[in-house]
Amino acid sequence: MAIDFLGNGPSRAPDTLILAHGAGAPMDSEFMGFVSEALAARGIHVLRFEFPYMRARRESGKPRPPDREAVLLETWRQAIRECGVESPFIGGKSLGGRMASMVADEMGAAGLICLGYPFHPPGKPERTRTAHLEGLRTPTLIVQGTRDPFGNREDVAGYALSTAIQVRWIEGGNHDLQVPGRAKAETWSETVEAVGAFGRG
Repeated sequence: MAIDFLGNGPSRAPDTLILAHGAGAPMDSEFMGFVSEALAARGIHVLRFEFPYMRARRESGKPRPPDREAVLLETWRQAIRECGVESPFIGGKSLGGRMASMVADEMGAAGLICLGYPFHPPGKPERTRTAHLEGLRTPTLIVQGTRDPFGNREDVAGYALSTAIQVRWIEGGNHDLQVPGRAKAETWSETVEAVGAFGRG
């Protein structure tokens, strides 16, 4: 089945960013919509897509667990092949960004953007998801909340991450890159600014 993209911004923009959703929310969630529209306003062409399980949930209205890793990775490869752009930027929210990080080198992505990377399951810091990040060659931006239960500042300081990776911290931010007591748009705008600066760099 062909990838059904949701696009924002000029299709002939110098940069195209493909974004995948997190485990529990679809490609048109409030967060995904805010980031995509704000980046589009900066002249970036943003394409969103959904993994098969989320597409099936949209059609049936019934919750489904994420697909097997092999399916998620192959869906990412298909999205890159079908986007119509050579060497796009790729990334996504949580699960979507993690899966992108596992194909970025293989698929020749121009850059990788992970918004809330799930370094480990909450409460299980020993179960890291970082081995492939040690040798990652693709220029990478991870935007992470300092209070993210999937990997806070103290956790990440102990990881041997590739020198291709830079981490932009949202002070007080959680896994959704929100800070209690601050408007969502305020902290999400910090995320957009970080992504925009990374793209220009």
